Amino acid sequence: MNFKVTPNNLTRLEKIFAEAKYELRFEKGTFNSGYCVLEHKKVVVINKFLNLEGRINTLLDILSTMALDETLLSPESLKLFKQIVENRNAADAAAAADNADETSLPPSPEQPSEN
Repeated sequence: MNFKVTPNNLTRLEKIFAEAKYELRFEKGTFNSGYCVLEHKKVVVINKFLNLEGRINTLLDILSTMALDETLLSPESLKLFKQIVENRNAADAAAAADNADETSLPPSPEQPSEN
């Protein structure tokens, strides 16, 4: 997905979390991936030191792996959420196809030595 890095797009992503009743917090912490999702409390914590591009990419990663209640989302947010999920599924399928191609290739034959 070609998602432009703009403050407006960050706001659109934050709106999806708000409509899905997730609390989105930007705080400091030691996150290996730059974020932490607490599913049972519906809290998402993002590293506050990430720049705009990092925040957007992190939110895209999180949304692509979450199963949200689509009935809570506005039509605009639902459309964006579905695009994010579809794009992630297409990327995963392409990666799986690439891995399958690499593993199905026979090993290259050794070059005969001239003795």
